[in-house]
Amino acid sequence: MYNILICDDDKDIVAALEIYLTSEGYRTLKAYDGLEALRLAEEHPVDLILMDIMMPGLDGIRTTAKLRESRNVPIILLTAKSEDSDKVLGLNIGADDYVTKPFNPIELIARVKSQLRRYTTLGGRPGADSAALTNGGIVLDDTAKSVSVDGEAVSLTPLEYNILLLLMKHPGRVFSTSQIYEQVWNDPSLGSENTVAVHIRHLREKIEIDPANPRYIKVVWGLGYKMEKI
Repeated sequence: MYNILICDDDKDIVAALEIYLTSEGYRTLKAYDGLEALRLAEEHPVDLILMDIMMPGLDGIRTTAKLRESRNVPIILLTAKSEDSDKVLGLNIGADDYVTKPFNPIELIARVKSQLRRYTTLGGRPGADSAALTNGGIVLDDTAKSVSVDGEAVSLTPLEYNILLLLMKHPGRVFSTSQIYEQVWNDPSLGSENTVAVHIRHLREKIEIDPANPRYIKVVWGLGYKMEKI
């Protein structure tokens, strides 16, 4: 059974989310501010976090950034329609997805299940080659679900891992943003360009010595991205 941490300063929203999630068989932990969320994540095993952006004290963006220093569990932001810039910022610092308030319970549960599926498999697919993939200094071991760069372990979020796995399985092949989104997110790619770009930028920051002049993940202008053969 999965443990889901809900963090929102609106207790009615937390109560509603708890009802939706427990009805699907999930256990829940409840926090009403960022500091409490950090404490619970430290004290309990957590498989996914639902994080409100606008909270007094430590807001959802800063809490997400702090969590990403040591954890790669999926984080879904809870946002208002007016918080578009915060959505992009949240994705940029490591959030995996977002749900806009007022949310549809069916959509929320679907996104939770999707993120948990990616988290537990970390990009593994039935029949996938279990051998380690190597390119230059990058080693991706899909059996151990680990990534290292120049001998140093790198902690990736599930989506970052999936993107890297896709590109490393096909070195030199150009993938459009739509193709990356459809294969990694398993959703239609409408409006996916910015989301993919944000995650690739974040991935570059973890695997490239100079993210502004990447050695591995190259952009092919007007076409998409590829893993450069080293």
